[in-house]
Amino acid sequence: MDKVVNSLRPRRILWPILIGLGVTGFLLYRSFDKDTFTFLELSWHVVFFLLLAVLMMVVRDVAYMYRLMVLTDYNINWKQAFNVIMLWEFSSAISPSVVGGTGPAIFFLYKEGLSGGRSTAVVLTAIFLDEVFFIVSVPIVYFVFGHKIFPPDSLNYTTILSAFYIGYLVVFVYTLFLAYALFINPQMFKSFVSWVFLFPILVKWRMRARKSANQLIHTSKIIREKPFSYWAKSMVATILSWIGRYWVVNFLLLAFVAQKYSLSEHLLILGRQLSMWIILLVSPTPGGSGVAEYIFADFLGDFIPNESWYIPLALFWRLISYYPYLIIGAIILPIWLRRVFTNKYKEIA
Repeated sequence: MDKVVNSLRPRRILWPILIGLGVTGFLLYRSFDKDTFTFLELSWHVVFFLLLAVLMMVVRDVAYMYRLMVLTDYNINWKQAFNVIMLWEFSSAISPSVVGGTGPAIFFLYKEGLSGGRSTAVVLTAIFLDEVFFIVSVPIVYFVFGHKIFPPDSLNYTTILSAFYIGYLVVFVYTLFLAYALFINPQMFKSFVSWVFLFPILVKWRMRARKSANQLIHTSKIIREKPFSYWAKSMVATILSWIGRYWVVNFLLLAFVAQKYSLSEHLLILGRQLSMWIILLVSPTPGGSGVAEYIFADFLGDFIPNESWYIPLALFWRLISYYPYLIIGAIILPIWLRRVFTNKYKEIA
């Protein structure tokens, strides 16, 4: 537990901020001209759509909180769900995207009163639902829009396409692995883990790995007994949470870009973000910092009439959808730790 707490020190927010703002600053410097900030005109129109963009993040978080309550069979309340989701997002924001906040999320639920096995079950099921959303929705938007879900005029088109297919393959294989381990044969997973951790370089972690495998077996028993309503509510909440996140960009463009988009264009913007997030899911930087700002222009540039607006709009997008979790998490974490540890970890910053 000490390792988890140490990994969540609020001072770690400096790295994603420095990386994200550093890349943004460099790109802004490289493309800066007299029109760079001409889209910033304060009006009721701008305020209205910016509020809608922020509201979409609220929708996302509320959907995630509700899903967490469903997955725990309502053994946690709204306040506990809020704390867990904000801390989960915080841990994801300061960790490489490819690593995510899985371990800390299990820790947060455990300290909110769930057993270790139950906490593992909830987190793995939540991750499984997110991955299912991606592996199902991406082929759907590809069927509808074809290669339009990739930026057509990007100089990095080949690199983006390769990163997308690699990312999708990783997500697909990981989802199949989770599905097989959770629903079909968790015992085989335990045997596989025991065999892998016999290698000399890994043997010192063998007992910890076997404990995790045992938790997975317990997880499998729990979720296979769940009724259809459990999965329906959880999946609807998952879809709402991701659609809410994506609509941030749609409303941001409506706020600052003096252009009306058709329904098909709005859906294409969503499709572009799906393919963009597949790449961000395997990003090596904390919360996709730097990578997200860089590929924003590539994926959504043809919906923005002025090239010099790309980077400032990307910054606005991250200010709404990413940086708030760093601030909220850094505020909530010390308070939460004092509560669950009764002042044991009072000084963590």
